Order: sequence, then structure tokens, then C-alpha cells
Amino acid sequence: MPPFTTLTGVAAPMPLVNIDTDMIIPKQFLKTIHRSGLGKNLFDEMRYDREGNEIEDFVLNQPAYRNAEIIVAGDNFGCGSSREHAPWALLDFGIRCVISTSFADIFYNNCFKNGILPIKLPQEAVDALMDDARNGANAKLTVDLAAQTVTSPDGTEYGFEIDQTRKHNLLNGLDDIGQTLEKSAAIDAFEAQAGQSRPWV
Repeated sequence: MPPFTTLTGVAAPMPLVNIDTDMIIPKQFLKTIHRSGLGKNLFDEMRYDREGNEIEDFVLNQPAYRNAEIIVAGDNFGCGSSREHAPWALLDFGIRCVISTSFADIFYNNCFKNGILPIKLPQEAVDALMDDARNGANAKLTVDLAAQTVTSPDGTEYGFEIDQTRKHNLLNGLDDIGQTLEKSAAIDAFEAQAGQSRPWV
């Protein structure tokens, strides 16, 4: 998966709390096993009316946020079912980072496996970044994973915590398979030794 190092991009404000995975990608779009193509249905029931027309006041339909790469969200983002299609849809739309005060555990873990950085910050920091995001495309946030900071348009920095293994994997673009392949030399050496000592296996 693509590495995550530094991201400077438009942040879409989504102050709703308890945005669940069915809101992120409704159940009728879960038939696919492909990670691509789901971006057009991200927040489908919030983005489109029953005739398939865009709902103008939904944030991602507004011109300033059509190319958003960051979401600043309310508390408990990604709650609900465990569907991995939720981060797939976010990533396919172009979202690489979600900032909130808290995330549902399974969604949080799935983000790291798919190249999305979920950042937990205190309420006052999220409130300030939400205000920045409301200023539209001219107010971009910068997320520096190596430094573990989010920088607002006026230069204010907010530090965030992250598990160092997850940080390493994101910086290097490693999913679960990539982590295993990092140890391929050790695996090959073990198999060669095992083949000699236990040829019957």
C-alpha cells in the first residue's frame, strides 16, 4: 500500500458523533471483494437523494471539499459493524487521514491495514481543527507522521500518539503481507534449516 509520510490537504468538517460504518458505506455495496470503486458510494445515503442526485449541502458535495484528503469528525467515528469496506471506500475517495476524539476499535485497526491514518486528539484540539476545516479549500492541514503532528493553517501544532509498530508500517507502506515479507530472509533460513533437520516434514 502507498506509504504515509506527510500529507497537506483539504480537511472536510463532519461534526456528527457516532458516524457508523453503515453511514460510511451502506450495506448494499458490500457485495464486492475489490478495494477499488467504492469511493463513489462513500456516505452514499448522505450524498445522494433517492433519484441519485447529489444533495448540495452535504460537505463532500460542496466545491471546497470535493478533493478533501482529511476528515475532521465527531466522537466515536467508525462505530457499528466491522466491515473493512469502510476504510476501502474512504481511501478510494481519496481520504488518507481521519481526525477525531475517538474511534471504534475495529475500524481504527482496519484503517492502519489500509493506509489510512486515524488520529486521536483531545476535544479542544478537534474543535479548533473543525473550525479551520470550515474555512474551506484555502485552509489546509498538514499531517506529519514522522513528527506525529497536525499543523493548522496558522501554524499551531497538535501532537498525537501512535503505536510505533503501526507508525513504522504506515511510513513504509506495509500491510499485513508486507510485514511478513520484511522477514522473508529469516523465514527462508528457518525453512532451509528445518528441511535439513526434519526432512520428513
